[in-house]
Amino acid sequence: MSGRATSVITVATLALLAGCTKPSARDAGAAPSPGSAAPAPSAKHAEAPRAPSAPTFTPPPQSAIPGGPFGDAVRQGRAIFTDTPTYARAYVGNVLSCNNCHLDAGRLPSSAPLWGAWGMYPKYRKKNGHVNTFAERLQGCFRYSMNGTAPPLGSPELVALQAYARWMSEGAPVGVKLAGAGYPREDFRPPEPPDYARGEAVFKAKCALCHGADGQGQQAGGRYVFPPLWGPRSFNWGAGMHELHKAAAFIKANMPFSRGGTLSDQEAWDVALFMDSHERPQDPRFTGDVAETRAKYHDTPMSLYGTEVHGHVLGSPSAE
Repeated sequence: MSGRATSVITVATLALLAGCTKPSARDAGAAPSPGSAAPAPSAKHAEAPRAPSAPTFTPPPQSAIPGGPFGDAVRQGRAIFTDTPTYARAYVGNVLSCNNCHLDAGRLPSSAPLWGAWGMYPKYRKKNGHVNTFAERLQGCFRYSMNGTAPPLGSPELVALQAYARWMSEGAPVGVKLAGAGYPREDFRPPEPPDYARGEAVFKAKCALCHGADGQGQQAGGRYVFPPLWGPRSFNWGAGMHELHKAAAFIKANMPFSRGGTLSDQEAWDVALFMDSHERPQDPRFTGDVAETRAKYHDTPMSLYGTEVHGHVLGSPSAE
């Protein structure tokens, strides 16, 4: 395999020394001298007034789903959202459900809730280079996070999911980022560069109880009640959760399950690094060459795709 594979620790260290929580392609090649500190804010910046607080929103309870055909679509959308492999089986290639990354059936603040996304579309997404509708965004979730195929526009599954999101977002302001939308990651970085060994220790102590000692999740009654975090039944290399800053922000706010906010920033980054240092299904945009795919789609220090961990280059087809 042709390669510019670099070590996982080097990639993460350069990112954090550069202070990049939202990396761009140019960040991958910009390596500051070790130990350099971020510039102190100027007095003018320090005295600037705080930006106004984002508006808050509380979604309606499940009991408020209306009757009639629209309510039926909403209920079907909720069923798909909470048990995707069962209710959208034709489009899912792993065992994950939407609910695994968007907790409380897509309602929970700081867990990328549906009500925080609905009013922001259509919008431009750098990932695919064009303005996306909400339906297109859902298609991407199936392709990457579900390691499956995108349901066609207008399909019953996409229509039901849109109905569920639209119902949940009733009354929310449109075009405004709401408090609790997405995953909180403004100025979120660890005191030290993330470390694989520390992350493994955090995983064993705080994560393995639910996700299994091998990270392959837990089943009950033939259903996955806790998802696999890596391996063939998890999200693929194109999913957002494979990026360190997104995984760390989600973990910090939401994990361990029902005890979000109990890990330190350092622990969240360390365990995100550990999780994302494992193999998973190939990026569906794979060009046939790992280094080329990294350069084209993963040119950021927050992606470990194409980097070497314990002698193995992540994303190598031979690992599948």
